[in-house]
Amino acid sequence: MEKKRRRRSRAEAEQLVAEFEASGLGREEFCRKHGLAFSTLARYRKRRKQGQGEGAGPSRWLAVELAGSAQAGASGLAVVLTSGRRIAVERGFDGKTLEQLVHLLEPV
Repeated sequence: MEKKRRRRSRAEAEQLVAEFEASGLGREEFCRKHGLAFSTLARYRKRRKQGQGEGAGPSRWLAVELAGSAQAGASGLAVVLTSGRRIAVERGFDGKTLEQLVHLLEPV
């Protein structure tokens, strides 16, 4: 009996690519772990790269990992960019300014 192919939404494909890039795993291990063909992952990555270059806005969803434990009363936020740069903001920060800063440091 032939296995039925699963069609993923664009959001699911984006999430898989983000997970792959954040995982630190090789393509073979990641694909095996997620039941994904190499060609499928390559297609999703290519689509994502093309989408970023063709009028995609500066905002995009990425996988987020919480690290460490929150201290009582602390409500700051730290963002680590793909370049390794780390931006830390305190409670009440201006989101638009942060977005502009990230865009300047890592242009699309």
